[in-house]
Amino acid sequence: MRFFRALLVLLASSGAAQAQLSIEITGAGAQRIPIAIAAFPGEAALPAAPSAIVRADLERSGLFRGIESPPAIPPLTEASSVNFAEWRSRLADALVLGSVIQRPDGRFEARFRLFDVVKQAALGGVAYTFSREQTRATAHRIADYIYEKLTGERGVFSTRIAYVVKRGNRFELQIADADGAGEETALASLEPIISPAWSPDGRRLAYVSFESKKPVVYVHSLLDGKRHVAANFKGSNSAPAWAPDGGRLAVALTRDGGSQIYLMNPDGSGVRRLTQSAGIDTEPVFSPDGQHLYFTSDRGGSAQIYRMPVAGGEAQRVTFEGGYNVSPRISADGRKLVHITRVNGKFQTASLDLATRQLQILTDSDRDESPSIAPNGRMILLATVIGGRGILSAVSADGRVKQRLSMTAGDVREPAWGPYIQ
Repeated sequence: MRFFRALLVLLASSGAAQAQLSIEITGAGAQRIPIAIAAFPGEAALPAAPSAIVRADLERSGLFRGIESPPAIPPLTEASSVNFAEWRSRLADALVLGSVIQRPDGRFEARFRLFDVVKQAALGGVAYTFSREQTRATAHRIADYIYEKLTGERGVFSTRIAYVVKRGNRFELQIADADGAGEETALASLEPIISPAWSPDGRRLAYVSFESKKPVVYVHSLLDGKRHVAANFKGSNSAPAWAPDGGRLAVALTRDGGSQIYLMNPDGSGVRRLTQSAGIDTEPVFSPDGQHLYFTSDRGGSAQIYRMPVAGGEAQRVTFEGGYNVSPRISADGRKLVHITRVNGKFQTASLDLATRQLQILTDSDRDESPSIAPNGRMILLATVIGGRGILSAVSADGRVKQRLSMTAGDVREPAWGPYIQ
């Protein structure tokens, strides 16, 4: 009966307007690239201005500082001759010029070029064809292009995030663009939803729902909205994590007694117990090469992070500084362990260099949980509590850039940053 109640809530919410995450930048990088992005002639015909979205994306990364671009007569486009001396006098190091035209078929075409003002050279440009509904997605693609050209790293503006919103007694699993826009409800329920985890191809989410009055792991297709039960064994079924190839899940089950780590196929078959301890083992996550699992365990008397081969073998303790270290996440290059640590009674997000053993506290909040690393490793999304209300926060891998993502109503928790769109 509870499932049908949840389904009715989902159907009722499908056409309702959702509250979008708002982003406040509370810190920025020490050396930001000053970039001017002129308004694109023709973009007024679109529901949002691509040039403004691109600028917001780049500034949100903490690596760029927008330079005001006054209106020009005639308007500047990607085909305009560039007066580099003028833009240099405005202190711009980079410049983006573009335009938007509507095609005979009703679709739109955005063209742009990126310039290095200091070197007085064009760095490249692209033309994208898109529908009105794809305006924001196209702007994110433009921002990704600019980011990669100027930093040498792949941008993440076209990726998506998942998170859970609690409004009263209602829980919603939301999917949104990386900037918090374009949010959609993947699942709504009157029971808690926790631990969303993206598949490597970005097409599925594994999560834990309590709609059966106990924690059950589901795998949910974002293409057609269909889902299936992956783990519903006796006791608790929790903390799903995808293998890098998408072929396996690691989960924490209590079917044989205490909480232990198991491997299984996403369809629920092929269950194999991995850990064999007298403690509580939970929160597994795969290493980038898929050969090891990191997980949280109290087998040594306090909650710490361990690592063991997926093929089986001895688990080795990874964290030693502090009496409480949980929620491991590994950077894409396998070099950094991001986790939650307790420092002087505060639960904060930390980054441990696995080679040098140097530990860096990244946040100044005191109730952090559920960290999630961006695909390029530059930013970390996490949940925290500010003023008694759950919000999402983001911090750069070096701790310099900080953001807050909040809603006017509802607690926001359980963030998960999606992979690159394939």
